[in-house]
Amino acid sequence: MTARRIRVLVVDDSALMRKLLSSLLATDPELEVIGAASDPFEARELIKSLHPDVLTLDVEMPRMDGLTFLRNLMRLHPMPVVMVSSLTERNAEVTLAALELGAFDFVTKPGVDQAHGLASCAIEIVTKVKAAAAGRPRVAMPRLAPAAPRSLGAMRMTEPVIAIGASTGGTEAIAAVLARLPADAPGVVIVQHIPPQFSRRFAERLDRSCAMSVREACDEAPVLVGHAYVAPGDRHLHIVRSGARWICRLDDGPPVSGHRPSVDRLFESVAAHAGRNAIGVLLTGMGSDGAAGLATMQAAGAPTIAQDRETSVVWGMPGEAVKRGAADEILPLPAIADRVIALVSRRAG
Repeated sequence: MTARRIRVLVVDDSALMRKLLSSLLATDPELEVIGAASDPFEARELIKSLHPDVLTLDVEMPRMDGLTFLRNLMRLHPMPVVMVSSLTERNAEVTLAALELGAFDFVTKPGVDQAHGLASCAIEIVTKVKAAAAGRPRVAMPRLAPAAPRSLGAMRMTEPVIAIGASTGGTEAIAAVLARLPADAPGVVIVQHIPPQFSRRFAERLDRSCAMSVREACDEAPVLVGHAYVAPGDRHLHIVRSGARWICRLDDGPPVSGHRPSVDRLFESVAAHAGRNAIGVLLTGMGSDGAAGLATMQAAGAPTIAQDRETSVVWGMPGEAVKRGAADEILPLPAIADRVIALVSRRAG
């Protein structure tokens, strides 16, 4: 018996983009585009009559903006939504807000005049739509309570470093972890799979929501206590040792594990230079990036944590790490920050 195809509704105000997205999705035999809507009001009626499995939603919509529509949808009829966004700073902010509201993931809008890029666009769109259909419908993730004022006290001469990697669902998972870390937590280095136009905005949103100072990483920036550094989109982030502290290094090397920035690239550098004086955390995400790197950190003596299946949007990356035996602990998202704090406090004692 042939498996039922995944039913997709495309919502975009551009007729050309509706046609292009429908064509890209139709390249996969497991997907069926059952309709296309030009605005949220039309989309609302089509959702009622066609019952799609997944919605692709343009960030900028006429008559009702995409965020308002998404907020109402997630409140009244939660379903998997993949946002489609142009690579602009304004759209980066809106897209990140959509993820906070419960969108499954996002793809960047393909350029209609760049035929050579359509193949890669098709792979990304198809992959994320299929992953969205396989997952549970997301609702807006409640923000964990911010960290209570506290201090981790005096550290050793060489500060620990916390390395975090994530992909699908990671923008909100990272925010949840950082929100529970105190202002004097050890330096944090972060790889989130994200486009270059979005990474600075992502760092700024994190900075507004936690006690630590969060910024997009710069080459040769020291990893300071109370600071977190997000890898720029399309550049690898790794660390090297300089005396008793760590330095961020960026490079434009080829993708590692299919990604740039790559979690494996970061974790492997942390293992090589910080060894047991580090903590590795692998959060929600598709694929396997970070699993091998977390194993390398574990072999170097660093405590390693993977997010559990139940709280992950996609249990791909952390699940692969668990399969390899690379995670010392498998924890739900709300418990991860407190466990990191406990590990830091124990090692500082």
